Amino acid sequence: MTEGNFVDYVKIFVSSGKGGKGSTHLHREKFIQYGGPDGGDGGRGGHIVLVGNKGLWTLFHLKFARHIKAGHGGDGGGDRSTGADGEDKIIEVPLGTVVKDKETGEVLFEVTEHGEKKILCQGGKGGLGNWHFRSSTNQTPRYAQPGLPGVEMDVILELKVLADVGLVGFPNAGKSTLLSVLTSAKPKIADYPFTTLKPNLGIVAYRDFQSFVIADIPGIIEGAAEGKGLGHYFLRHIERNSTLLFMVPVDTPDIKAEYDILVNELTKYNPEMLDKERLLIITKCDMLDDELRDELKIELDIAFKDVPYLFVSSVAQQGLTELKDKLWKMLNE
Repeated sequence: MTEGNFVDYVKIFVSSGKGGKGSTHLHREKFIQYGGPDGGDGGRGGHIVLVGNKGLWTLFHLKFARHIKAGHGGDGGGDRSTGADGEDKIIEVPLGTVVKDKETGEVLFEVTEHGEKKILCQGGKGGLGNWHFRSSTNQTPRYAQPGLPGVEMDVILELKVLADVGLVGFPNAGKSTLLSVLTSAKPKIADYPFTTLKPNLGIVAYRDFQSFVIADIPGIIEGAAEGKGLGHYFLRHIERNSTLLFMVPVDTPDIKAEYDILVNELTKYNPEMLDKERLLIITKCDMLDDELRDELKIELDIAFKDVPYLFVSSVAQQGLTELKDKLWKMLNE
């Protein structure tokens, strides 16, 4: 999937169908001149229904669907015939889609399972026919109920990527490069900040035909929780990852300080981020010889007592097997 085809935020106007009118028909038959009421009910209006589809990874198919309307219910007929129900409008969305009311910002619901159905807008109820209003004092009612109108609303669909592992790091920390060597994904890689503008997903093949999903998201900068850089545009994608993989290059002046900035930004955005499993990897370690690595290891043992860390080089293919083993263990504990 190209970067331009990854759409994780759309605004759409939806309206359910209105209910059909009830019928005021009076029964007529040969030799029966004054038959009673037999008007049928109107059909209900069509619903707007969201359905989870695990085969979708983006909201691109809704990018240009600004207005989505369901069908109207049919009117009732004679002989107590009920009008046809309006056609439901089915909207398939990727797993991890959050639906919000555009006016209030309220989260209406989330779609997280394949085949899960959520009614976004109920269709209007059909009106009752005159058959329901007959009585001993009014044996030929010539009135019926109109159908109820449908529901109209502006909604926002946001996609929070569903991945097992999320890559967290400053711009140019090597996240896209790591994704490209661990998976068959082909993210854009370059030597300038914010090369990655949209999340990239890749499937890591593990032993015995097992696998897990890893997500490369745009780099974090200090102040991201307040909206700096790409800000909230990407932080929501980390919320669904069960494990966070922090990446800090080995040539960073202060590895602990950079790690603390990353953790601080995630915590300010959502304090629940602290509950996730964390693993720190020191990237670009092919720049180190054995002596420098031993010295750095002593410093890291002191600085990171509660956070496991690994040395990895994506370019030199160093430490990748150990990384996959560690991630698999963390995901399945």
